[in-house]
Amino acid sequence: MHHRSITVYDRFLSALSRLLTKAEAHCTARNIKPEAMLTFRLFPDMFPFIRQVQLSCDFAARAAARLAGEEPKSFADTETSFAELQDRISAARGYMASFTADRYAGAENRSITFKMRGQDMTLSGEDFLNLYSLPQFYFHVATAYNILRHNGVEVGKGDYMGLT
Repeated sequence: MHHRSITVYDRFLSALSRLLTKAEAHCTARNIKPEAMLTFRLFPDMFPFIRQVQLSCDFAARAAARLAGEEPKSFADTETSFAELQDRISAARGYMASFTADRYAGAENRSITFKMRGQDMTLSGEDFLNLYSLPQFYFHVATAYNILRHNGVEVGKGDYMGLT
């Protein structure tokens, strides 16, 4: 479970960090105010770029804790710049790294209770990872990527996958 969760979250958060670096360079090279990119949303009822990055970090960090049998640490949503988002990603990755592989023994069968839309939801660790946490995580990372692509940042699938 550690390899199927932490390894995946860490790789994609690392890729997200590199995407932010490219987005910031894009803004600088084209004299675009960073706020334009950071607050952009694909559709009016969707979260802006900043929130997509925050949620990517949250889903990874919260899953790391819950799968290890811990109550998740909370991160304040105060980021307003590329540098602060980079710090958020770094903090989430550091937090996840604090959970060693042995903490995940039996995690697939551990009951995990969390709030979803104000209601308690309980899933096995296996179902929590595969049916809730990973899909949520990928959705927000992909949406952040799509916002950048939509705004002309030169990134491709390899950037999303963490291959570049």
